[in-house]
Amino acid sequence: MSTDTVQPATTLARSHRDRGGLGQRGGYVSDEAAVVLVPYSALVPEQGAAVLLPSGASAALFLLHDGSVHAVGNLDPFYGAPVICHGIVGDRSGTPTVASPLGKQVFCLRTGRCLDDPAVSLPVFPVAVDGDVIHLSIPVHNPETDVLRS
Repeated sequence: MSTDTVQPATTLARSHRDRGGLGQRGGYVSDEAAVVLVPYSALVPEQGAAVLLPSGASAALFLLHDGSVHAVGNLDPFYGAPVICHGIVGDRSGTPTVASPLGKQVFCLRTGRCLDDPAVSLPVFPVAVDGDVIHLSIPVHNPETDVLRS
C-alpha cells in the first residue's frame, strides 16, 4: 500500500452558475466549489489514495474493481487522524465500504455513513471521470476543512 499523497494536477475555483465543465454534470455541492483534477492513472484498484485539497485537508479517493471512483473525507472521525485512505476496501451486502485502519469501523463509500455507528459519518465528495481525469468537487465550506482553517 502506497503512503504517497496524490498531488492534484490542477485546482479550479468555480461557481455552480458556470455553464461549462462539471456544472452541467451535477458535480457541484455548494454555490462555490473547488474542482480538484486527479489523474485516473494515479489510482490502484481497491487501494486508497490521499488527495491534498486546496484547504490543506485531504480526501481519500478509491478506485474499485468495477471502475467506479469514490471520494470521502480522509480524517478518521473516531481518532482524528488522516488515515481513511489506508483503510481496507470491501463491501457489505453489495455496498462498497472502507474500514478504518485504526479502529476498523466500516464506512459506506457512497454515503459516508459509518455502518457500525450510524451517528458518525465521513463527508462524501462528488466525483466525475472524464477520460484519464477525475474531477473531485470540494465545497468551499466543509466542516472537516473548516476545522483546519481555525
